[in-house]
Amino acid sequence: MAKIDLIIPTYKPDSSFDTMLRRMAKQTVSLNRIIIMNTEEEFFHSEAVKELPNVEVVHIKQKEFDHGGTRHQGAMMSDAEFVLFMTQDAMPKDSKLVEHLLGAMEDSKVSVAYARQVADPKKSPMEAFIRTFNYPKESRVKSYEDLETLGIKTFFCSDVCALYRKSSYISLGGFPLRTIFNEDMIMASKMIEAHEKVAYVAEAVVLHYHDYTPKQQLKRNFDLAVSQQMYGGLFLKVSSESEGIKMVLKTAGFLVKTGRIHLLPKLVIQSGAKFIGYKLGRNYERLSQKQIKKLTSSPSFWESK
Repeated sequence: MAKIDLIIPTYKPDSSFDTMLRRMAKQTVSLNRIIIMNTEEEFFHSEAVKELPNVEVVHIKQKEFDHGGTRHQGAMMSDAEFVLFMTQDAMPKDSKLVEHLLGAMEDSKVSVAYARQVADPKKSPMEAFIRTFNYPKESRVKSYEDLETLGIKTFFCSDVCALYRKSSYISLGGFPLRTIFNEDMIMASKMIEAHEKVAYVAEAVVLHYHDYTPKQQLKRNFDLAVSQQMYGGLFLKVSSESEGIKMVLKTAGFLVKTGRIHLLPKLVIQSGAKFIGYKLGRNYERLSQKQIKKLTSSPSFWESK
């Protein structure tokens, strides 16, 4: 059986994190180790960590955290064939999450396999529908040949739940040690450029969503665009704006069709915030440090530049 280590960055995890750990401990494919990269030790209180035998917690300071560097640090602690990255709020739907992701690795050209994310339609019908745009019900393996038709979605990937082939991860240099955001798609773009494959596994499901405010959406998309601009590569060769427009139009159609017209203003405001944040992020080099710190979700990243 393949050796798999799970790596989870955490910050002030609540009781749901214990539920998540217990579910991961009961997977049909057993995990070798669970490595938790925790920011700020004083906020870490987990009963599940005490219960499970294969958990290791590494505490770091807030100023030391980096989306790419911290995950890479965890990956370098692993000697497993595969490393599974998850976020602390990704809740496995069932016990076959790891099994389904590992199944995609039977294709030796697949270097990363990521899970389907679903939202609760009762809590947020609009967010639940938007999730289906990036995470449809059908699985797909994506390769360099798909760039012409899929564009940026060819290397769409999410470390909310993604399994990496360690040998490929290492050979392509791993995550950037300093990145404001988007380390997962940066890595996936490297894999696509190297003519390796990215697998989306719809059968592997995690419950995960955020109901961001327009201000949070703007900041998140600002950081997303900054990461793309800083890295360059395929991000500067393919467009993502057409995908955003398509998502807004489909979501609007869904809201009208299901009698939720009252949610259209929210969609318009959120979409506008995303677009503005993205455009500002793509042009961050024209902005002052003061302006950037007002727009970013990660001011500490800019203090160390």
